[in-house]
Amino acid sequence: MSKRDYYEVLGVTEGASKDEIKKAYRRLSKKYHPDINKEPGADEKFKELTEAYEVLNDDQKRAQYDQFGHQGPQGFGGGSDFGGGFGGFEDIFSTFFGGGGRRDPNAPRQGADLQYTMSMTFEEAVFGKDTTIEIPREETCETCDGSGAKPGTSPETCSHCNGSGQLNVEQNTPFGRIVNRRACNYCQGTGKIIKEKCRTCGGDGTVKKRKKINVKIPQGVDDGQQMRVAGQGEPGMNGGPSGDLYVVFQVRDHEFFERDGDDIYCEMPITFVQAALGDEIEVPTLYGKVKLKIPAGTQTGTRFRLRGKGVKNVRGYGVGDQHILVKTITPTKLTEQQKQMLRDFADVSGNVPDEQHESFFDKVKRAFKSE
Repeated sequence: MSKRDYYEVLGVTEGASKDEIKKAYRRLSKKYHPDINKEPGADEKFKELTEAYEVLNDDQKRAQYDQFGHQGPQGFGGGSDFGGGFGGFEDIFSTFFGGGGRRDPNAPRQGADLQYTMSMTFEEAVFGKDTTIEIPREETCETCDGSGAKPGTSPETCSHCNGSGQLNVEQNTPFGRIVNRRACNYCQGTGKIIKEKCRTCGGDGTVKKRKKINVKIPQGVDDGQQMRVAGQGEPGMNGGPSGDLYVVFQVRDHEFFERDGDDIYCEMPITFVQAALGDEIEVPTLYGKVKLKIPAGTQTGTRFRLRGKGVKNVRGYGVGDQHILVKTITPTKLTEQQKQMLRDFADVSGNVPDEQHESFFDKVKRAFKSE
């Protein structure tokens, strides 16, 4: 099966900058990292993303890819996954001009990022909280201090690649014999050989543990947002920095309030008498009950606003408002006395709409006459 275009894999244009390529890879790699995404095919997707990033983030490899595509220049061997050179093309430059950008296997490397989904109540999201979470992650092995070797011993430099992590492989081409670099199969590209492995970590240098982390959730976070906790991801390699932890918030619905950005919405029922004569009612807010004046003649569906009774912006840009939608409740069970009072009211009022609604009913009448 043919490979997908690398720009398509990362979801960027051919003119994308290095920064755009890096951001796209960082975002997608978090989604498909095998330690986070356990869905079938996620690991292959992650490998595809990594391959695309390694090519497009390297100026020389990107230039070759833009010119020749996946197969490399015509006549320079078969397809390549860019893991060991561009089908021999990169190694020609390396052999004759001293080029070839290969990664030092012993160079410090940052650890992988982790993701944790936190379920929280509506109020916790609004007001924030300090909490402790527990995540499974790799920790540096305390027995061998991360070396992977049995205590009292040390990893040795691979004698086959002399610690470079790569072997030079000669290859016949129509242009003669060239030297191609491949990952050393004796040390798996690490440049080191561990003869006596640590019994605790089996030579990996890390062990899986459950780590408790204190997290301070700021006020105003919303459903689907995430927060970065620096340095709480997987440990780095060869002295490199740890990755980061991304906490994704999953906020449960509230039985009365609804949220839209930093504003809060709710509905308040009022009686026909309150709507007609006006009243002062109590309205619940996130900060306690407040008084709200209902003017006489308030119609159902009228919206009132309480300034500053919404959610504090998570980035500190002020506080939202609370919006109250009043709905007039029509009684369904009336006593005979109540019914008679309404009949009397209808007789007195003439059972016609007041001036406020005459224009609307005039339009209705005209519509019927035009039929």
